[in-house]
Amino acid sequence: MTLSTSGLRQQLRTVLTLTNTEIQVAETRIAQARTEAVREELTKNAENGRVRAVAISEALRGLGGLPALVSPLVGRTAALGKTFFEQAQPLDEALLGDLALEHQLLDRSRYIKALATAANESEVVALADRLITAHSATVEWLTVVLAEEALGGPVALRRTPVQWVSGVAARAATIPGAFVARGADRAIDTARQVPTRISGLRKQVEEVGETATKTIVASRDAALEAAEGAARDSGAPGLADSLHNVREATGTVAAEDLPISGYEELNVSSAVSAVKELDQPADIRLVISFEEAHKNRSGIISAAQTQLAAIAKDIVGVN
Repeated sequence: MTLSTSGLRQQLRTVLTLTNTEIQVAETRIAQARTEAVREELTKNAENGRVRAVAISEALRGLGGLPALVSPLVGRTAALGKTFFEQAQPLDEALLGDLALEHQLLDRSRYIKALATAANESEVVALADRLITAHSATVEWLTVVLAEEALGGPVALRRTPVQWVSGVAARAATIPGAFVARGADRAIDTARQVPTRISGLRKQVEEVGETATKTIVASRDAALEAAEGAARDSGAPGLADSLHNVREATGTVAAEDLPISGYEELNVSSAVSAVKELDQPADIRLVISFEEAHKNRSGIISAAQTQLAAIAKDIVGVN
């Protein structure tokens, strides 16, 4: 056993463990995929990760070493711990964690290439090149997803319910109390009507089912809209924007809120063409929220997400 490959073997073992973590993370993210295309991409990423794990194991054996038998278990355990921990974090923090993992894999792959080159291990150099290409692509993808999140989304991955709540809480903590207080009272007074309406309709839900449910939703939507208007009238634009974001997330925006005139009368082709002309993330976000809550036409949603991704790529300098 030559001393010159001991460091290379150690790095390969570390990358193997991190790759198993990456696989588990990809499988976890599948459930958060916003579209079928993203779901398929994440599924393919997980499979490609398994292929890379096999290749790394074979490289280790070729160097006379054995992959640690516990590496897959350690990787899965680390990923499960990461997943559990990030449920208390906003989505952007979870994505930053994913990005940190990919950067570590990328940097270690580059180091492996240097070590393999010094040891004249051409097959490992070729493997390192594969790893560098794969992780570079994932780093770029996550960078764009984070940029989409910064622009207000929607991103390729949906927030879990806990991440949505923690994200709202994190943003609310940054709003000065005095700034919110000016409009909070009026907004809360309006919103307080919702529980009364809902409690009064609960028995009707049991009796008339769908009709009562629609009435509750209408009450919620009206209350949210009223609360947003009250906040703006009271000089609390930050609170109003937060309420508007809730309206977007629950699909309560109206057709007249959209930046495309006569949107509801447009067919898919015309709507896609109109979406491609939008250059403001907030406008694109409105279209996606409205479309998902109503006709849910995948062609329009996909075109809108592609347009938002193009803006995000331009901002972060990804080609």
